[in-house]
Amino acid sequence: MASKFDMSDLGRLTYYLGMEVLQCDDGIMLSQKRYAQKIVEEAEMQNCNAVHTPMESGLKLLKARDEKDIDATMFRKNVGCLRYLLHTRPDLSYCVGVLSRYMQNPKESHGAAMRQCLRYLKSTTTLGLTFERSSSRVPRLIGYIDSSHNVDPDDGKSTTGHIFYLGESPITWCSQKQDTEDLARELSFALTIKSAIALTRNPVFHGRSKHIHTRYHFIRECVENGQVEVEHVPGEKQKADILTKALGRIKFKEMRDLIGMKDLAGNEFKLKGENVELSLKKA
Repeated sequence: MASKFDMSDLGRLTYYLGMEVLQCDDGIMLSQKRYAQKIVEEAEMQNCNAVHTPMESGLKLLKARDEKDIDATMFRKNVGCLRYLLHTRPDLSYCVGVLSRYMQNPKESHGAAMRQCLRYLKSTTTLGLTFERSSSRVPRLIGYIDSSHNVDPDDGKSTTGHIFYLGESPITWCSQKQDTEDLARELSFALTIKSAIALTRNPVFHGRSKHIHTRYHFIRECVENGQVEVEHVPGEKQKADILTKALGRIKFKEMRDLIGMKDLAGNEFKLKGENVELSLKKA
């Protein structure tokens, strides 16, 4: 490219749009430590007590009408900042996704949930993602998908989460409310995950699956052509579990480690020049 365009060699990438890039022989690590610290400071939460999870397990938020209003502008600002932080923080995806639902008219309970998230962020600003060099010439694309059974009490919709890996490195993830209502509330039974897998391999329609729109069955062709393999993943290994619900302290940390979050606490980030003595450790 340098032969055709005027270019300047600035060395290895170390910083880009608020993301810190740490490089070593085995791969790279992305972090938004400085940006996370700025969010906490602007929210005046730098002196708060730390917590171990971004959202209390089992918390149910509602569009409450009998609660006091809070500063909607500040709430929206915090949500917007946290959403940008999700580029390197999949552990915050579910919490931020839930908070985003109440930006129009936030109440006291939503503000309390926001403070919980910021308290967690304050104690985990050094977390980041690693992208390790693959040992395989052609790394596999592997995706984990999960859905919660805890529907939103306001509209009856569930939360779906997915995270995809190229080799051992996470490349995309999402936690979002489903577009369609949770039909399990209206049916006397619901298909299990294993049954859903069976449907991808068996094109026969029956009473338990006729409510599923035909456009969702395209995956069958991919399975038949050998383009996609569908497997059941036990709960303790389901990496998308952290994207569908608020977990307790022990389970949350297990899932956070499982999806590949690492701690940069022992490393010094340099704005220019190469990083030395980079050592990665699990949070």
